[in-house]
Amino acid sequence: MATLLHIDSSAYPGQASTSRVVTEAFRAAWEEQHPTGTVIYRDLAADPVPHITADAYLAGMAASAERTPEQVAAFALREQLIEELENADAVVIGAPMYNFSIPSSLKAWLDHVILLGRTARGEDSKVKGTPVTVVTSRGGSYAPGTPRAPYEYVLNYLEAVLTTTLEVEPHFIVADLTLAKVMPGMEELIPLGEKSRADALEQAASRAKELVGRLAA
Repeated sequence: MATLLHIDSSAYPGQASTSRVVTEAFRAAWEEQHPTGTVIYRDLAADPVPHITADAYLAGMAASAERTPEQVAAFALREQLIEELENADAVVIGAPMYNFSIPSSLKAWLDHVILLGRTARGEDSKVKGTPVTVVTSRGGSYAPGTPRAPYEYVLNYLEAVLTTTLEVEPHFIVADLTLAKVMPGMEELIPLGEKSRADALEQAASRAKELVGRLAA
């Protein structure tokens, strides 16, 4: 029985968030194909994890018997988040672009789950090779060749941290031009935005079905 870890980080709720709509499409396809599976859900906007503290960070570098009471308390959340990631057979993450980067809530989650020697570059890492599907939504277009391509830091950052640090298997789904309907001057881009959203939804469902099939094989 496979486990999916579903993480959203958009500040917008429900249908107002493109990344949430697409991760939900992924999850729906996953559950349709694998109704007996388990889904662990974290909404980092509605229930944010705190930014990592010195106690939480240092606790990860110390033996459990050597941790101070403050470090033990701070590490409890890291342990929970890490175990959720370790127990996941697949992960889907909603990562909208805010000010050229990922939401701070998602960065906080990453800071907690990245633990050198365990989830990061650990010989016995339980997360290494885990398929991670990242859904990113962007108000404009930052695709290669566009004027704003040099400011694309979401995919670049996440590919680096997921591949190099956590050593998982990332797959990216991008929905562009999400602000075309509301931003003056972008009206002519509305059809492209709608197509990008439709393509992302199709890719999400297809990716979920592919992963369920792979895990069942």
